[in-house]
Amino acid sequence: MAGLVFFATENHDELVRFYCDELDCTVWLDQPGCTILQHGHMLLGFCDRDETDECGIVTFYYDDREAVDRMYDRLRGRADGEPVENEEYDIYQFFATDPDGRTLEFQTFLHPIDPPA
Repeated sequence: MAGLVFFATENHDELVRFYCDELDCTVWLDQPGCTILQHGHMLLGFCDRDETDECGIVTFYYDDREAVDRMYDRLRGRADGEPVENEEYDIYQFFATDPDGRTLEFQTFLHPIDPPA
């Protein structure tokens, strides 16, 4: 089973460039006015609309702390703060914002997990 999340945006081209150039997403499917991006098992669709959806959190997770730290180094100017351990969820994380103001989270699990199929 698979799925994807769509967001409306007034800044379609800028968002696609940001997610591809800064977050290492790739274009999975390009349709008129809508682009679906892939990052591992995650699919995100951004559709050109008259209003922007800013709610929700898009979370990227990585295999280790070093990968989270590398993303922090790339996004330092957009980050809300340095990566920290979150004891409640046993993760290492930081938050940032995309060009539309949408919240992004970058994390690694500090406990064993089964990767998605």
